[in-house]
This record gives sequence, structure tokens and C-alpha cells, in this order.
Amino acid sequence: MGDPKFARAKIRTPSHPWKQARIDEEHALKEKYGLKKVGGMREIWREKSALRRHRNQAMKLIGKVDTSEGHFAREKTDMIESLLRKGLLPEGAGIDDVLQITAEHMLSRRLQSVVYYRGLAPTMRSSRNLIVHGHISIGDQKMTVPGYHVLKQEEDVIQYSTNSPFADSEHQFRKDMEELRLTLVSDEDEDGVEPVRVVDPEFVEQVKRDAAASPSTEDTVSTENKPTEESES
Repeated sequence: MGDPKFARAKIRTPSHPWKQARIDEEHALKEKYGLKKVGGMREIWREKSALRRHRNQAMKLIGKVDTSEGHFAREKTDMIESLLRKGLLPEGAGIDDVLQITAEHMLSRRLQSVVYYRGLAPTMRSSRNLIVHGHISIGDQKMTVPGYHVLKQEEDVIQYSTNSPFADSEHQFRKDMEELRLTLVSDEDEDGVEPVRVVDPEFVEQVKRDAAASPSTEDTVSTENKPTEESES
């Protein structure tokens, strides 16, 4: 049963630590999604562990002879509805579609990724920086955990925090972001393909300086509210 004082580990580490193909894949994911430079692999393992639990539950339900009624029907319905709320399945998906979810789908539902996709940050790294420094909120709730999984209903209320200097639409950062967005849209319309997102390094550094120089003490990262590995799960 285990000691009730100690929670069971929710992260499964790789069975073999030195497989080059897996290491290369995880390094690519770490760069693509702007994960921690030190400890980013553990964030990937956390998402893979959660994905493994979803798949195992789905395979158990698929293997049942009859899941059209009774307890198994309710369990299947609850699982599909839960993954729909989390944005991991499209409308009309079935239990078989759970097996098509990948680690990239899981990583793309993190707050850090959604903030970048919604155009609130120029890069994945700067998105993480904005979140950790308290510049992003979901509704009225300030968020400081980049690994938080955003629900579908929360996507439309992600915004800059009210006490963040970036909440001002006239802030130079906002103007630069809008100019960047218009440039990307224009390039996409002309070429008919999604352009590669190239960001001026000076612009990214300016984001970091603005976040670090924020006058509000709530926007300063302290060791007390800095997200830990457990809090991001």
C-alpha cells in the first residue's frame, strides 16, 4: 500500500538512459517547446507518463467485450469528455482516437505553448519568461506555472495580467508584437504556406529586460513562488 506520507511518483523515467534516438528526439522537443535548459527532459518525461496513463486506460476499455452499457460505458464517456475539455481530442472523437495522441499534443497544451500560439510572446522561451514573472493570467487568476495544462474553455481568457506593464496596448512590446503578427500573416498570404517564425534577438532580450525591471514586487520571481517540478505537473 505504501506510506501515506509519501506520494507515489507520477513520472516514469526512461528504462534505458542512453538510447541515442530517444535523446535526440527529446532534445528536439526541448528546443521546440522552450523547456528548461537544465531539467527540460524531466518535463518531457512528465508529459509522456501522463500520456502513457491515458493510453493504458483507453486500451483497457477497448479490450472489454461490451462497453456499450453499464460501468464501462460511463467510464469511456467520462474519459472522452475529460480529454475533450483538455483539448487533446477533437469533437466527435472516439475511444480509439486516444491512441493517436502524442507527446507533442501533450506539450502543446501547456500554458507556455498556448501563450506563444496566441501571439502573446514572440518565442517559446520568452513565453516561459513572461509566465514565471507573473505577466500572464487566465481570467483574473495570475499564473506562474508554465507547465499548467490549459483547458479548452480557458483559452479565450488568457491575457496579460492587469498589473503587468504589458497590459497597456500602447506599450512598445505590444506594438512590436502586433507588427510581427501582421508581418507573419502577410507572408503566409503571399506564399500560401506557414512561414518560419524569425524573431529579432534584440526584441527577445528587450522582453527579458522589461520583465526583470517590472516595478511590482508580485512580478519578481522569488524562491518561494518559483514553480517546482511537482507544481508543474
